[in-house]
This record gives sequence, structure tokens and C-alpha cells, in this order.
Amino acid sequence: MTPETFRHVPAAHYIGIAPSTLGKMRSRGDGPAYIKAGKAVVYRKTDLDAWLEQNRRRSTSQRMCA
Repeated sequence: MTPETFRHVPAAHYIGIAPSTLGKMRSRGDGPAYIKAGKAVVYRKTDLDAWLEQNRRRSTSQRMCA
């Protein structure tokens, strides 16, 4: 693991959600991109940042885009 990657729990904390929520999002396919390295799940910081940027909103009435 490099300084630019996170395992599951640190990745969840980095983007401000619970680890269980991140796991559910991974299962549904609506979370940030990840890498499966053997049994480990690894997230790149750049992918987490991109996911955060894609989910920016200016209003609660804005629709989520896919």
C-alpha cells in the first residue's frame, strides 16, 4: 500500500462516511472505484477525490447523476 492508497476503513473516513456504508456502496456499485488486491480492497486517493467531486451539490433539490 502506498501513501496514495487507502484500505477500506481509512477510505471511508477520508470521504466522511461509515465503513459499513462504503461496503454497501461497493456492493451496489455506486461508490468510488476500487481495486481488489487478493482479499484486500484498496482505494486510490485520486479515485476517492474524483468520486467526491462527482457528488458535489449546490442544493438538496439537485438530482444525483449517474
